[in-house]
Amino acid sequence: MKRSIAVALLVCTSVVFSHRSSLAQQDQSEVERKVLSKVAPTYPNLARKTNIHGAVKLGVVIGPDGRVESTKVIGGNPVLIQAALDAVRKWKYEAGPQRTSEVVELKFDIR
Repeated sequence: MKRSIAVALLVCTSVVFSHRSSLAQQDQSEVERKVLSKVAPTYPNLARKTNIHGAVKLGVVIGPDGRVESTKVIGGNPVLIQAALDAVRKWKYEAGPQRTSEVVELKFDIR
């Protein structure tokens, strides 16, 4: 059991590093845009079984059309990060005149 948890944590950690994408630097500003639709993250089974909770912070680049173009992990428990990435990539923001970036924090709690 402990060995499978250790392997799962190692896999999650490697996924984090392989999914980190750099945020595009051109045409970005730090203006907050309204989220039109949010997808809630799915609580990972491993996190539920091992009572892992906490927050994940992501840097998000939003295109002029309101779609999430890229994400960057800023911090959080490796077991929770992939669920946060999967959810935020499905979010839709209001359209804007240019590409913008912001920081998003998703909280995971076993309630």
